[in-house]
Amino acid sequence: MAAPTTAQPALDPLDFLALDALLDDEERAIRDTVRQFVREQILPEVGDWFERGILPREVIQELAKLGLLGMHLHGYGLPGASAVAYGLTCLELEAGDSGIRSAASVQGSLAMFAIWRWGSEEQKERWLPAMHAGEVIGCFGLTEPDAGSDPGTMRTHAKRDGGDWVINGAKMWITNGTIADIAIVWARTEDGEIRGFVVEKGTPGFSAPEIHKKISLRASVTSELVLQDVRVPAESMLPGASTLRGPLSCLNEARFGIVFGAVGAARACYEEALAYAKERIVFDKPISAYQLTQQKLAEMVLEINRASLVALHIGRMKDSGTLRPEHVSLGKMGNVRGALEVCRSARTILGGNGITLEYPVIRHMNNLESVLTYEGTHEVHTLVVGGAITGTPAFR
Repeated sequence: MAAPTTAQPALDPLDFLALDALLDDEERAIRDTVRQFVREQILPEVGDWFERGILPREVIQELAKLGLLGMHLHGYGLPGASAVAYGLTCLELEAGDSGIRSAASVQGSLAMFAIWRWGSEEQKERWLPAMHAGEVIGCFGLTEPDAGSDPGTMRTHAKRDGGDWVINGAKMWITNGTIADIAIVWARTEDGEIRGFVVEKGTPGFSAPEIHKKISLRASVTSELVLQDVRVPAESMLPGASTLRGPLSCLNEARFGIVFGAVGAARACYEEALAYAKERIVFDKPISAYQLTQQKLAEMVLEINRASLVALHIGRMKDSGTLRPEHVSLGKMGNVRGALEVCRSARTILGGNGITLEYPVIRHMNNLESVLTYEGTHEVHTLVVGGAITGTPAFR
């Protein structure tokens, strides 16, 4: 007797493996809200922002209105959303632009998380509600001109002077730095500890000049932080962190968002390439009918679905408490590299149109060159994974 047949659902080119079914109702609702926001308020403007090299401060205020800043943290009036919900938010924001996701990520996963995880109760109560509401913008100062992948060689130092700390040094490639109201600055103390300090805008000796002439992440504010005899009170120090574990834990939070965010950039380029291929007529038929174009599109679908599954699984691990930093390194390493390949392939489908800001592809492609490097370079994450599977660290 033949087995009963079940009608198969139609195949969706935009969700080839029907991954939407793996999300619960709340996760889909959050994702759809952010997706609508991006389509209505980001996509119509972001090409112009990229061309002009700006990110209006009002965009961060809009993110705050949606409750997205520090959304995965709990207590102090914060939403306490799941890791997966936060990851899906990063995915949709980066489908708009990596700079938008970076602004939210630096605010919530770096600056806010540093205070939430390592700060005093007074610091948490003073800063976290205001940062969630977008009233206070934060940045995170760890990377230096000569200390990127090896933050242990940082030269920024803090010295006790009576009841104060005096900080000297410089930080580099700091997202939100110029527009930030506070900076979380990491410095080495006289006794060799690594300490974080909340440095407020306007403190004498502290400045945050913006970095210009970027070709990538142009819809994002990138800055230097300069500290010349910056004096801060003792209560500005984050009391919970005294080693590199402090700033590195914050970076791991931000990297988690990138695992999802890269999928958003790749998806945006694939969707544009698919639509374009169906409309572009060459030799009397759409280029989507040619084998080479179909191969490119099929490889894109494969990568996006693979990366989506990796991101979702890592998100579920984070929610269950089983996620390790090495897992995040694997996710960032694979998903960003894969997203770059998707964007580059999409650019070839669009031909000359692929290099204009009338389409999102070259913008995402350029942005991902930065994403490949920041929050740990591709090479560093490769060595993290390599060390984890062999038991032999290869950094030194």
